[in-house]
Amino acid sequence: MKTTWRTITAALIMVTSLSSFASEKANPLKNVESGMVIGSYVDAVTVGSIDLNKFLFADDFQYRNLSNNDCAGKKEYIKFLKANKGMQYNCESSYKILSQDGKVCVAKATMAFDNFTRVDYITLNQGKDGWKVSKVETTYP
Repeated sequence: MKTTWRTITAALIMVTSLSSFASEKANPLKNVESGMVIGSYVDAVTVGSIDLNKFLFADDFQYRNLSNNDCAGKKEYIKFLKANKGMQYNCESSYKILSQDGKVCVAKATMAFDNFTRVDYITLNQGKDGWKVSKVETTYP
């Protein structure tokens, strides 16, 4: 009887723990303002913080570097950010929301290094999962 009880208890614990691993993590960026999403993007780029990348970018994300015409999709850009995890750029960073109308937001993120400045123009779209970065265009004015 004790063996049967232990077996049933172990099976219930396994089923409960397996179902908790199968559940998807809640999106911490789902109900936040666009500015918080832009700040998370700037942190991912300048400080190497990749914890929110899974929630940050839209499925149809596009990155474009206007100085050399490099292009990347979501998968390639997240791979680049993961490769730079924890790498902190020596720059002053800031962002400004240029326009926000309904479910679209355009922002400008500036990263001022000693010898040059990088400017990212960021487009966000709001959907059922909150604000997502859908497009980034980088320039070096």
